[in-house]
Amino acid sequence: MPDLSAKYLGLKLRTPLVASASPLTHELDGVRRLEDGGASAIVLHSLFEESGATSKGRTDERPALDQYLSLLRTAKEAIAVPLIGSLGATTLDGWTDYAKRIEQAGADALELNVYQVPSQADVAGADLENAYVEIVRTVKSAVKIAIAAKLTPFFTSMSNMARRFDEAGADGLVLFNRFYQPDIDLNAMEIQPHVLLSTSEALRLPLTWIGMLFGRVKASLAGTSGVHSYQDAAKLILAGADATMMCSALLRHGVSQLHEVENGLQRWMEKHEYASVAEIKGKLSQLNCPDPAAFERAQYLNAVKGIQNVVVTGREAWRILTGQ
Repeated sequence: MPDLSAKYLGLKLRTPLVASASPLTHELDGVRRLEDGGASAIVLHSLFEESGATSKGRTDERPALDQYLSLLRTAKEAIAVPLIGSLGATTLDGWTDYAKRIEQAGADALELNVYQVPSQADVAGADLENAYVEIVRTVKSAVKIAIAAKLTPFFTSMSNMARRFDEAGADGLVLFNRFYQPDIDLNAMEIQPHVLLSTSEALRLPLTWIGMLFGRVKASLAGTSGVHSYQDAAKLILAGADATMMCSALLRHGVSQLHEVENGLQRWMEKHEYASVAEIKGKLSQLNCPDPAAFERAQYLNAVKGIQNVVVTGREAWRILTGQ
């Protein structure tokens, strides 16, 4: 039987399948169900600094923070798999204060949810990038547990930023964060929330960058968004992922999907005679791929030609069917 064990953020995992931050972890029962369902590690839902204070803004009364820390302590005692905190703050003091509290509450590691939509036109991209790196550096110096930076894909130079986060002390990089994107209600003439669950098609972005970063940064690499099947998990591992995170698939199909993906991954490895996850990790990364250019623009023309061929073939089929 293949060895599915993996290592992420220095944590030993039974499999690479990790339950990412989601509404499923808002209560202890949900955390327990994720462990029972097969999650090898669980990321708690994100705690945001804005929700940590009362409506009056007093910093000595933080019910949301207290509830989060209470859940973390209780869950840590109730489950055996690693428990990872998730934090989104707005100030450096908030990042360090909350990170320390999450560490003290027993988290095995901490995910930094760097969620900031760069909507201010007078703020340069370089300033935002420097601020992100400083967040990682500051939190890393404040806690002893491993930290992972959950990143946006919208950096001008993703490779450069990955290296900078790596050098700042990030133990892991989670690729990628999905920004909230509102919709418009044409009848009510107002902006409305509209959260779309991911599909396997969303895998392409993290797959691309994990494949290019594997072997080039020391940090663990986690792929999130688009992991719905064992094929998705296998692809990310082949590209170089240490962990494959699941959220939308669990919300859509239930926590039993974890077992489905695990069993499928095991069968696929047995079929291809792979002995362990370690054996296949990074096997098709850019570093090890027989065709490294497949990850870059050199393949763009081939892809476009492929689309053109599909279009031409489709038109020809239509002519045959219609006699036109």
